[in-house]
Amino acid sequence: MDPVTLQLVPVTRDVAQDCVRRWHRHNAPPVGDIFRVGAARVDDGALVAVGMAGRPVARHLDDGRTIEVTRVSCDGTRNATSMLYAALTRAAWALGYTRVITYTQAGERGTSLRAAGWHVLAQRPARRGWDTPSRPRDDAAYQPTARTLWEAR
Repeated sequence: MDPVTLQLVPVTRDVAQDCVRRWHRHNAPPVGDIFRVGAARVDDGALVAVGMAGRPVARHLDDGRTIEVTRVSCDGTRNATSMLYAALTRAAWALGYTRVITYTQAGERGTSLRAAGWHVLAQRPARRGWDTPSRPRDDAAYQPTARTLWEAR
């Protein structure tokens, strides 16, 4: 099988969200983002992966200088996700962010993150849910999962 040559391409939020709906294994698309990028095949221009970055989901990390890669989703094309993690990191630094983070679920190896130069920062245990007295939430659909916090270098 010949390797596929990829190039970075701009994508709209609607296109990125549609791709996440089709390709992501376990998460719905994020409602909003700050910026996003796609990877397309050079030979025919077909979009094969998208990545989205936005404000950190955890309020205590939302300091105005930290950005979180909230979704990277791919049709299975080899090396596309690591290409996007690296591109999102470069874009964040170019925009003045000083910290770039993301999470993986327990059982995900993080191969694409390691290939893009990221490192594990912490292991987070599964939460019982997001409902708290100060911020009531309906946890009916919540799936408690341990996570790994990653940071770009």
